[in-house]
Amino acid sequence: MKKIEAFIRPEKLEDIKAVLKSQNLNGLSISQIMGCGNQKGWKEYVRGSEVDVNFLPKIKIELVVETNQVEAIIEKIALAAKTGEVGDGKIFISDITDALRIRTNERGVDAIK
Repeated sequence: MKKIEAFIRPEKLEDIKAVLKSQNLNGLSISQIMGCGNQKGWKEYVRGSEVDVNFLPKIKIELVVETNQVEAIIEKIALAAKTGEVGDGKIFISDITDALRIRTNERGVDAIK
């Protein structure tokens, strides 16, 4: 099993949700976050002083999938999230050693289906 974490532009969320729904995935978490990277942010004036606003609003999507699904899913997320501009986001993939569905005590892949 693998965990996919995608950091995307907020305006791309609906496109990515549609792509993931078409893959019949069973679990998805979405968080509103702030972050910075190459996009750098912008400058604002507060009480007459210039202030750098480095943290921009982003959406973090987290899902755990079977290992054989990872490449197809990250390809679809990347395609839906891409604008070609700085700030499109990043996708991270990490190993999950086990999972447990609390209600039924199912473990491993059965817990994420």
